[in-house]
Amino acid sequence: MRFLKYSIFSAVCCAAMTACSGGNEWRVDGSIEGAEGQTMVLEASTNGRWFPVDSVKLGNSGDFIFKHEAAGYPDIYRLRLGEKSLYFPIDSIETVTVVAKASAFDTDYTLTGSESAEMLMHVDKRVREAISRNGLAALPNDTLLKRELGGMMLGDPAGIVSYYIINKRVGGVPIFNPSNKSDNRIIGAVANAFDQYRPNDPRTDFLRKVFLANRSANSGKVTTIEAPEVSLFDIELYDNTGKKQSLKDVAAAKKVVVLSFTVYGAEASPAYNVELNKVYDNYAKSGLEIYQIALDEDEYRWRQSAKNLPWVTVYNSPADGVKYLESYNVLSLPTTYLIVNGELVSRIADPAGIGREVAKYL
Repeated sequence: MRFLKYSIFSAVCCAAMTACSGGNEWRVDGSIEGAEGQTMVLEASTNGRWFPVDSVKLGNSGDFIFKHEAAGYPDIYRLRLGEKSLYFPIDSIETVTVVAKASAFDTDYTLTGSESAEMLMHVDKRVREAISRNGLAALPNDTLLKRELGGMMLGDPAGIVSYYIINKRVGGVPIFNPSNKSDNRIIGAVANAFDQYRPNDPRTDFLRKVFLANRSANSGKVTTIEAPEVSLFDIELYDNTGKKQSLKDVAAAKKVVVLSFTVYGAEASPAYNVELNKVYDNYAKSGLEIYQIALDEDEYRWRQSAKNLPWVTVYNSPADGVKYLESYNVLSLPTTYLIVNGELVSRIADPAGIGREVAKYL
């Protein structure tokens, strides 16, 4: 059973991006309204330097197609029309479709064709909304935006969109600043995921260096929470019925508690909850409870899912911030802990092993 989805490819990186035909290619196509006679450029980047790969002169319809050989790893590309740029991700050999207007090329568009493309479009939309709401200067301190984007990254830390968010700058202003301790924790989660799942990706070394350099600048050392050495931090959040649920109260009432941090809307969530359900069915009558914290951006979607689950489900809203994630050193989602007789005893790395760990105490 798969609990995480990462687009990982082992093909050798092409020395240069060149137009080609055949099966090992990706393409971006679509239509740009009002761009007749204009030249649109496809660009790639290396170490932050953007360079042209191909170009096309748009006709009356505004339709276009670019095809290129797959690079061997996910990447971010952009289309440039005049002074405006539109970014899109390529995971492998998929087709991404762009529909936009020349007058609002970088602000009013749609990306379809892959989950990553739609997610990246969502990221840029949320950033524009945050700037409109509070201004560019407030962007680095917009806790609502960073809470949402941080949740997206923790849901898929080895995804190319997570890399995009980490490096996203608007007017030269980074959304996640590595010199900020909390921001660098998120960068560290992404760096660790790339190191584990994409060791040969050229971005992995860059992310590692950024994290380590700023970790040293922030504290000179890493403060890591080891489960056996810490007390049980209480969590008080509301469940889908509107009742406040205390983790300490649940732990006092049950011999064994599985503490779960997750995002219900993530692709890994159904398989993860299926595994939890197996464990719950086997051990609930023997003294097991599950206390599950959801960090979804869509509260309604969470409620619809939570009402069908037999265990304790609570919602960590944007207003609640990331204090519980920091308390439990959550660097990726899902994350699972085991609490026995009111004491935190272990972090369970493999969801398939939850049942084995629970069985040791029941």
